[in-house]
Amino acid sequence: MEWTDERLERYSRHIILQDVGVEGQEKIANAKVLIIGAGGLGAPVALYLAAAGVGTIGIVDADVVDRSNLQRQVIHTTPEIGVAKVLSAKAKMQAINPDVTINTYQEMLVSANILDILAPYDFVVDGTDNFAAKFLINDACVLANKTYSHGGILRFSGQTMSIKPKQSACYACVFDRPPPANAVPTCSTAGILGAVAGMLGTIQATEILKLIIGIGEPLFDRLLSFEAKSMMFRSVKLKRNPKCRVCGENGISEIKDYEQPVCDMKK
Repeated sequence: MEWTDERLERYSRHIILQDVGVEGQEKIANAKVLIIGAGGLGAPVALYLAAAGVGTIGIVDADVVDRSNLQRQVIHTTPEIGVAKVLSAKAKMQAINPDVTINTYQEMLVSANILDILAPYDFVVDGTDNFAAKFLINDACVLANKTYSHGGILRFSGQTMSIKPKQSACYACVFDRPPPANAVPTCSTAGILGAVAGMLGTIQATEILKLIIGIGEPLFDRLLSFEAKSMMFRSVKLKRNPKCRVCGENGISEIKDYEQPVCDMKK
Protein backbone atom coordinates (compact mmCIF):
# COMPACT_ATOMS: atom_id res chain seq x y z
CA MET A 1 0.00 0.00 0.00
CA GLU A 2 1.22 3.49 -0.87
CA TRP A 3 0.80 5.67 2.20
CA THR A 4 -0.65 8.86 0.79
CA ASP A 5 -1.78 11.68 3.08
CA GLU A 6 -5.38 10.78 2.28
CA ARG A 7 -4.90 7.16 3.36
CA LEU A 8 -3.04 8.14 6.51
CA GLU A 9 -5.99 10.35 7.42
CA ARG A 10 -8.61 7.75 6.48
CA TYR A 11 -7.08 5.00 8.63
CA SER A 12 -5.60 7.20 11.35
CA ARG A 13 -7.79 5.76 14.14
CA HIS A 14 -6.55 2.27 13.26
CA ILE A 15 -2.94 3.32 12.93
CA ILE A 16 -2.81 4.87 16.40
CA LEU A 17 -4.03 1.62 17.96
CA GLN A 18 -1.05 -0.17 19.49
CA ASP A 19 -2.33 -3.58 18.31
CA VAL A 20 -2.93 -2.39 14.73
CA GLY A 21 -0.57 0.35 13.55
CA VAL A 22 0.72 0.65 10.00
CA GLU A 23 1.63 -3.03 9.84
CA GLY A 24 -1.88 -4.10 10.83
CA GLN A 25 -3.48 -1.73 8.36
CA GLU A 26 -1.31 -3.16 5.60
CA LYS A 27 -2.53 -6.65 6.54
CA ILE A 28 -6.10 -5.38 6.24
CA ALA A 29 -5.34 -3.84 2.85
CA ASN A 30 -3.85 -7.11 1.59
CA ALA A 31 -6.70 -9.30 2.87
CA LYS A 32 -9.40 -10.91 0.76
CA VAL A 33 -12.75 -11.64 2.42
CA LEU A 34 -15.84 -13.31 0.96
CA ILE A 35 -19.23 -12.37 2.44
CA ILE A 36 -21.99 -14.87 1.69
CA GLY A 37 -25.32 -13.08 1.94
CA ALA A 38 -26.02 -9.35 1.52
CA GLY A 39 -28.83 -9.32 4.07
CA GLY A 40 -29.17 -8.46 7.74
CA LEU A 41 -25.77 -9.87 8.74
CA GLY A 42 -23.95 -9.26 5.47
CA ALA A 43 -24.96 -5.59 5.43
CA PRO A 44 -23.06 -4.42 8.55
CA VAL A 45 -20.19 -6.81 7.80
CA ALA A 46 -19.80 -5.37 4.30
CA LEU A 47 -20.00 -1.76 5.47
CA TYR A 48 -17.47 -2.17 8.28
CA LEU A 49 -14.99 -4.25 6.30
CA ALA A 50 -15.09 -1.75 3.45
CA ALA A 51 -14.67 1.14 5.87
CA ALA A 52 -11.74 -0.67 7.51
CA GLY A 53 -9.96 -0.92 4.17
CA VAL A 54 -10.09 -4.67 3.47
CA GLY A 55 -8.41 -4.76 0.07
CA THR A 56 -10.68 -7.21 -1.74
CA ILE A 57 -14.22 -8.09 -0.70
CA GLY A 58 -16.44 -10.57 -2.50
CA ILE A 59 -20.18 -10.58 -1.87
CA VAL A 60 -22.54 -13.39 -2.88
CA ASP A 61 -26.32 -13.10 -3.09
CA ALA A 62 -28.80 -14.19 -5.77
CA ASP A 63 -31.61 -11.97 -4.51
CA VAL A 64 -32.91 -8.47 -5.25
CA VAL A 65 -33.83 -5.82 -2.70
CA ASP A 66 -37.35 -6.23 -1.30
CA ARG A 67 -39.28 -3.70 0.78
CA SER A 68 -39.38 -6.15 3.70
CA ASN A 69 -35.56 -6.19 3.76
CA LEU A 70 -35.23 -2.52 4.65
CA GLN A 71 -36.14 -2.90 8.34
CA ARG A 72 -32.75 -4.52 9.01
CA GLN A 73 -30.60 -4.70 5.87
CA VAL A 74 -29.11 -1.26 6.30
CA ILE A 75 -26.89 -1.36 3.23
CA HIS A 76 -29.97 -1.10 0.97
CA THR A 77 -32.35 1.84 0.48
CA THR A 78 -35.93 2.37 -0.71
CA PRO A 79 -34.98 3.57 -4.23
CA GLU A 80 -33.11 0.28 -4.74
CA ILE A 81 -36.13 -1.99 -4.36
CA GLY A 82 -35.85 -4.48 -7.22
CA VAL A 83 -32.09 -3.92 -7.65
CA ALA A 84 -29.70 -6.84 -7.20
CA LYS A 85 -28.51 -6.87 -3.60
CA VAL A 86 -24.88 -7.38 -4.59
CA LEU A 87 -24.98 -4.27 -6.79
CA SER A 88 -26.76 -2.22 -4.14
CA ALA A 89 -24.19 -3.31 -1.56
CA LYS A 90 -21.25 -2.64 -3.87
CA ALA A 91 -22.38 0.94 -4.47
CA LYS A 92 -22.46 1.74 -0.74
CA MET A 93 -19.16 0.02 -0.05
CA GLN A 94 -17.39 1.92 -2.81
CA ALA A 95 -18.98 5.17 -1.66
CA ILE A 96 -17.53 4.59 1.80
CA ASN A 97 -14.11 3.56 0.52
CA PRO A 98 -13.05 3.73 -3.13
CA ASP A 99 -9.76 2.00 -2.21
CA VAL A 100 -11.55 -1.33 -1.84
CA THR A 101 -12.05 -3.80 -4.71
CA ILE A 102 -15.56 -5.32 -4.65
CA ASN A 103 -16.33 -8.56 -6.51
CA THR A 104 -20.01 -9.46 -6.89
CA TYR A 105 -21.59 -12.86 -7.41
CA GLN A 106 -25.30 -12.64 -8.20
CA GLU A 107 -25.93 -16.35 -8.19
CA MET A 108 -27.23 -19.21 -6.08
CA LEU A 109 -24.55 -20.82 -3.96
CA VAL A 110 -24.47 -24.56 -4.67
CA SER A 111 -21.99 -27.41 -4.56
CA ALA A 112 -21.08 -26.88 -8.21
CA ASN A 113 -19.79 -23.33 -7.73
CA ILE A 114 -18.92 -22.79 -4.07
CA LEU A 115 -15.31 -24.01 -4.16
CA ASP A 116 -14.51 -21.86 -7.20
CA ILE A 117 -16.06 -18.80 -5.55
CA LEU A 118 -14.20 -19.40 -2.26
CA ALA A 119 -10.84 -20.07 -3.87
CA PRO A 120 -9.39 -16.51 -4.11
CA TYR A 121 -10.32 -15.49 -0.56
CA ASP A 122 -8.50 -15.71 2.76
CA PHE A 123 -11.55 -15.55 5.04
CA VAL A 124 -15.27 -16.21 4.67
CA VAL A 125 -18.31 -14.74 6.44
CA ASP A 126 -21.53 -16.75 6.63
CA GLY A 127 -24.48 -14.36 6.60
CA THR A 128 -27.10 -16.78 5.28
CA ASP A 129 -30.56 -17.59 6.59
CA ASN A 130 -31.04 -21.35 6.26
CA PHE A 131 -29.39 -24.50 7.50
CA ALA A 132 -28.69 -25.97 4.07
CA ALA A 133 -26.55 -22.97 3.18
CA LYS A 134 -24.77 -22.98 6.53
CA PHE A 135 -23.82 -26.65 6.31
CA LEU A 136 -22.76 -26.26 2.68
CA ILE A 137 -20.53 -23.30 3.60
CA ASN A 138 -19.02 -25.25 6.49
CA ASP A 139 -18.30 -28.26 4.26
CA ALA A 140 -16.69 -26.09 1.60
CA CYS A 141 -14.58 -24.09 4.05
CA VAL A 142 -13.33 -27.27 5.74
CA LEU A 143 -12.48 -28.86 2.40
CA ALA A 144 -10.82 -25.68 1.08
CA ASN A 145 -9.15 -24.89 4.45
CA LYS A 146 -10.75 -21.45 4.71
CA THR A 147 -11.16 -19.84 8.13
CA TYR A 148 -14.66 -18.44 8.48
CA SER A 149 -17.19 -16.75 10.75
CA HIS A 150 -20.60 -18.35 11.30
CA GLY A 151 -23.54 -16.20 12.31
CA GLY A 152 -27.23 -16.82 12.94
CA ILE A 153 -30.10 -14.66 14.21
CA LEU A 154 -33.76 -15.18 15.10
CA ARG A 155 -36.32 -12.98 16.87
CA PHE A 156 -34.24 -11.26 19.61
CA SER A 157 -31.25 -13.63 19.64
CA GLY A 158 -27.98 -14.17 17.83
CA GLN A 159 -25.08 -16.60 17.85
CA THR A 160 -21.64 -16.71 16.27
CA MET A 161 -18.47 -18.80 16.25
CA SER A 162 -15.28 -18.85 14.21
CA ILE A 163 -13.98 -21.98 12.54
CA LYS A 164 -10.39 -22.82 11.69
CA PRO A 165 -10.65 -26.08 9.71
CA LYS A 166 -9.04 -29.17 11.23
CA GLN A 167 -7.93 -27.12 14.25
CA SER A 168 -11.12 -25.91 15.93
CA ALA A 169 -14.66 -27.26 16.16
CA CYS A 170 -16.52 -26.85 12.90
CA TYR A 171 -20.24 -26.16 12.51
CA ALA A 172 -20.95 -29.87 12.02
CA CYS A 173 -18.99 -30.75 15.17
CA VAL A 174 -21.59 -28.74 17.09
CA PHE A 175 -24.83 -29.24 15.14
CA ASP A 176 -24.03 -32.35 13.07
CA ARG A 177 -26.73 -32.10 10.36
CA PRO A 178 -29.53 -29.77 9.24
CA PRO A 179 -32.83 -30.26 11.08
CA PRO A 180 -35.83 -31.55 9.11
CA ALA A 181 -37.40 -29.04 6.75
CA ASN A 182 -39.64 -26.52 8.57
CA ALA A 183 -38.66 -27.92 11.98
CA VAL A 184 -36.94 -24.66 12.95
CA PRO A 185 -38.45 -21.26 12.09
CA THR A 186 -36.58 -18.68 10.02
CA CYS A 187 -36.58 -14.91 10.23
CA SER A 188 -39.21 -14.76 7.48
CA THR A 189 -41.60 -16.89 9.55
CA ALA A 190 -40.70 -15.98 13.15
CA GLY A 191 -39.43 -12.41 12.75
CA ILE A 192 -36.28 -10.59 13.74
CA LEU A 193 -35.69 -7.32 15.58
CA GLY A 194 -33.74 -5.33 13.00
CA ALA A 195 -31.05 -4.04 15.34
CA VAL A 196 -30.20 -7.61 16.41
CA ALA A 197 -28.86 -8.22 12.89
CA GLY A 198 -26.63 -5.18 13.31
CA MET A 199 -25.39 -6.39 16.68
CA LEU A 200 -24.30 -9.76 15.37
CA GLY A 201 -23.02 -8.46 12.04
CA THR A 202 -20.67 -6.01 13.73
CA ILE A 203 -19.40 -8.79 15.99
CA GLN A 204 -18.64 -10.87 12.89
CA ALA A 205 -16.88 -7.93 11.23
CA THR A 206 -14.78 -7.40 14.37
CA GLU A 207 -13.90 -11.09 14.45
CA ILE A 208 -12.73 -11.03 10.82
CA LEU A 209 -10.56 -7.95 11.43
CA LYS A 210 -9.01 -9.66 14.48
CA LEU A 211 -8.23 -12.70 12.35
CA ILE A 212 -6.70 -10.60 9.59
CA ILE A 213 -4.47 -8.63 11.93
CA GLY A 214 -3.72 -11.56 14.22
CA ILE A 215 -4.79 -10.01 17.52
CA GLY A 216 -6.92 -10.99 20.48
CA GLU A 217 -8.72 -14.27 21.04
CA PRO A 218 -10.87 -15.37 18.10
CA LEU A 219 -14.05 -17.34 18.72
CA PHE A 220 -12.42 -20.67 17.96
CA ASP A 221 -13.96 -23.47 20.04
CA ARG A 222 -16.43 -20.97 21.49
CA LEU A 223 -20.07 -20.26 20.66
CA LEU A 224 -21.02 -16.70 21.58
CA SER A 225 -24.75 -16.11 21.94
CA PHE A 226 -26.88 -13.24 23.17
CA GLU A 227 -30.51 -12.44 23.93
CA ALA A 228 -31.28 -8.81 23.25
CA LYS A 229 -34.34 -8.40 25.50
CA SER A 230 -32.25 -9.07 28.60
CA MET A 231 -28.99 -8.04 26.90
CA MET A 232 -27.35 -11.15 28.28
CA PHE A 233 -24.31 -12.64 26.51
CA ARG A 234 -23.07 -16.20 26.96
CA SER A 235 -19.89 -17.90 25.75
CA VAL A 236 -19.98 -21.70 25.57
CA LYS A 237 -16.77 -23.70 25.22
CA LEU A 238 -16.73 -26.16 22.32
CA LYS A 239 -14.50 -29.06 21.43
CA ARG A 240 -13.62 -30.43 18.04
CA ASN A 241 -15.11 -33.88 17.42
CA PRO A 242 -12.39 -36.21 16.06
CA LYS A 243 -15.18 -38.32 14.54
CA CYS A 244 -17.03 -35.37 12.99
CA ARG A 245 -18.58 -36.41 9.67
CA VAL A 246 -17.12 -33.26 8.03
CA CYS A 247 -13.74 -32.44 9.62
CA GLY A 248 -12.98 -35.66 11.50
CA GLU A 249 -10.65 -38.53 10.75
CA ASN A 250 -12.95 -39.89 8.03
CA GLY A 251 -14.34 -36.52 6.99
CA ILE A 252 -15.69 -35.39 3.65
CA SER A 253 -13.72 -35.47 0.42
CA GLU A 254 -16.32 -33.80 -1.81
CA ILE A 255 -19.10 -31.23 -1.62
CA LYS A 256 -22.76 -32.17 -1.90
CA ASP A 257 -25.88 -30.04 -1.72
CA TYR A 258 -28.23 -30.38 1.24
CA GLU A 259 -31.96 -30.84 0.79
CA GLN A 260 -33.19 -27.36 1.65
CA PRO A 261 -32.70 -24.49 -0.83
CA VAL A 262 -29.41 -22.65 -0.25
CA CYS A 263 -30.23 -19.36 -1.93
CA ASP A 264 -32.50 -17.78 0.72
CA MET A 265 -30.39 -14.89 2.02
CA LYS A 266 -33.23 -12.53 3.02
CA LYS A 267 -31.98 -12.04 6.57
